[in-house]
Amino acid sequence: MELTNIGTIKELFARHGFSFSKSLGQNFLINPTVCPNIAERGGCGPGVCALEIGTGVGVLTRELAKRCDKVVAVEIDERLKPILAETLADFDNVEVIFADVMETDLSRLIAEKFGGKDAVVCANLPYYITSPVIMKVLESRLNIKAMTVMVQKEAAERICAKCGTRECGAITYAVNYYSEPKTLFRVARGSFMPSPNVDSAVIRLNIKNERSLSPNEEKTLFRLVRAGFSQRRKQLVNPLSAELHVSKADISEILSSLNLKPTARAEELSLEDYIKIAKTIL
Repeated sequence: MELTNIGTIKELFARHGFSFSKSLGQNFLINPTVCPNIAERGGCGPGVCALEIGTGVGVLTRELAKRCDKVVAVEIDERLKPILAETLADFDNVEVIFADVMETDLSRLIAEKFGGKDAVVCANLPYYITSPVIMKVLESRLNIKAMTVMVQKEAAERICAKCGTRECGAITYAVNYYSEPKTLFRVARGSFMPSPNVDSAVIRLNIKNERSLSPNEEKTLFRLVRAGFSQRRKQLVNPLSAELHVSKADISEILSSLNLKPTARAEELSLEDYIKIAKTIL
């Protein structure tokens, strides 16, 4: 069954009475090279298990199942149940759980299903939920080696930007705190059905195992980053003063004591700079 063949997909959908859901951001892959590439470069292999977020018709699921010991997929659209029963029928190492990933205890799921084996996360994420899903995975501190996901090209550029540059955003700092992000390859908009209005990119986040800050310090760190980027065109003392309910003079003094310019804007600081501020404030 060629699940990247448009004719095959249309026939499959017609037989099961399936139609695309705009609210779920469904764009299914029809480029046959993409999913094998994601599976190969996502860390799959013997002795490895994969958690997939969102299955579509099972194109990536099948590629993961060919390479991994076990695949557990979390899919929100129960209308896909009969389709996946057909497209994944040849694989006895795949389990599909129909649930909202944002309401799923992923740590418990991985512990129960993978039994301590090496694990990776792979996904073709709908654009509207890219950041929430990535942050849920990272903040959950899952027992995984890497997260490899396809996202909108602009989101990939923001996530993989260097901290302290114009291209970065609040999510850049969060992703870099938990992982080492890298863009793997681009995916043209014509690789999907229906075709979106933008191109995509596949990125890999290699998870960092060490925890450099305490929970309170982490909370303060991301509070500072979010505040700074909420008014990224203003000098950092302004949003930090408002967020922390501290005078601008006191914020300026803290920045100066850390050899940081009081006139700096949010995007001019490195992740290490924000970490130093968080530790100083606490």
